[in-house]
Amino acid sequence: MKTEQLTCDYLIVGAGAVGMAFADVLLHETNANILIVDKNAKPGGHWNYAYPFVTLHQPSAFYGVCSKELNRGVIDKCGMNEGLMGLASGQEVSAYFDAVMNETFLPSNRVQYYPLCEYKGNNQFVSMLNGKHYNVTVNKKIVDATYLNTNIPLTHTPSFTRDDDVAFTPVNTVVENIKGFDNYVVVGGGKTGIDTCLWLLENHVAPHNIHWVVSRDAWLLNRKNTQPLDDFFFDSIGAQANQMEAIAASTSIEDMFDKLEERGVLLRIDKKVRPSMFHGATVSELELKALQTLPSIVRQGRVKHISREELCFESTTWKMPDNALVIDCSASALTNLEIKAVFDGDTITPQTVRAYQPVFSAALIAHVEAAYSDERQKQMLTQVVPLPNRDVDWLPMTAAMLRNMQIWGEDPALKAWIYHCRLDGFSKIVHGVAKDDMQKMQVLGRLKEAAAPAMQKLMTYIQGLKASGQL
Repeated sequence: MKTEQLTCDYLIVGAGAVGMAFADVLLHETNANILIVDKNAKPGGHWNYAYPFVTLHQPSAFYGVCSKELNRGVIDKCGMNEGLMGLASGQEVSAYFDAVMNETFLPSNRVQYYPLCEYKGNNQFVSMLNGKHYNVTVNKKIVDATYLNTNIPLTHTPSFTRDDDVAFTPVNTVVENIKGFDNYVVVGGGKTGIDTCLWLLENHVAPHNIHWVVSRDAWLLNRKNTQPLDDFFFDSIGAQANQMEAIAASTSIEDMFDKLEERGVLLRIDKKVRPSMFHGATVSELELKALQTLPSIVRQGRVKHISREELCFESTTWKMPDNALVIDCSASALTNLEIKAVFDGDTITPQTVRAYQPVFSAALIAHVEAAYSDERQKQMLTQVVPLPNRDVDWLPMTAAMLRNMQIWGEDPALKAWIYHCRLDGFSKIVHGVAKDDMQKMQVLGRLKEAAAPAMQKLMTYIQGLKASGQL
């Protein structure tokens, strides 16, 4: 079969949220021609396979592409997110990215889109439908928007084994498999496990019939502190001030986490259990209270094997409840924690340059590509914020985020871009504070005063972790 020759300025591999956010900025800030290759039939990446009750964990205002609103501008009036900004469902997110592609990207006549195609490297990709080969002449750069390698419950291979007669389902297919059981065993302590336990509770499953298998407890974020509205200034910006003050006043890493919890920055399910994990999962206070009603949380480490009679762990077993469905929520959202340079010759590899916000990060990286020409300056402006896994990973993540924010703040043009970026959220709240609003000015003053000593304390802790081999 003859190879078709194509030409573009930027070849973007991956039409997930990161690739779409990157392409959107290029489309609106340059005259570049863009070619997007993706193995899925529709844009949106892992959202094509999302479990049916998934929603964003943080407000929709932080998500999507710069040029098109995802947020419906509503405050939820019921449910466990009551009083907070709306969270788009998986179906809404999927439809949104489809609309961005078909209503913005393709009508521009500067975006070529090849779904159901697998990128093979060396500027080549192959159609998964008919095996047709394509070779691309790339005038500027290749953008690897698949590097973070999102893992999803439907397709991942569990780390445990199970007997064939175990009633078992990935969370993606739980709705069609849920009937006829008395008990539900949810395996996985991360965002997906949280979502599944809350969904069962919302559907009137009694707490004592939900058995949550948590290999590691996690520190959680309070969603009230992530609301990009002026009405939540004292929650969102106040939490940032509280965070800096807690770090600065701490005497040890353990004391720092205690103070972050005391100041409402971090939450945990059980105050008697010390979390050892942090993935940035976000919950409302109502959701936290609901999770705390679960009487059966199994904390015995990682599951090794599942039979109808018991769960087997490394050094113990747990008796399986009668007539139970095991729901697999053990997939780790991001599987590639290794950092590489964002800008490296003719390749751009988008990664997080601000914690918790991969799409804002992708948009900022695309803007840096569009607006700056010096390679070293591009690298300085896009230093990677490492993705967290363990509790102590919170420290280098936070330090890297503070470093980037300081660097960006010293660049007037980039600072202005961030202010106008829809995906940023908080800049407009901060810059909109009236000078005679003494209460808000006091919060900003606290934040500014505590930032430098907090950074110094973080670096001291990080050096100690490195010296002891923990980082």
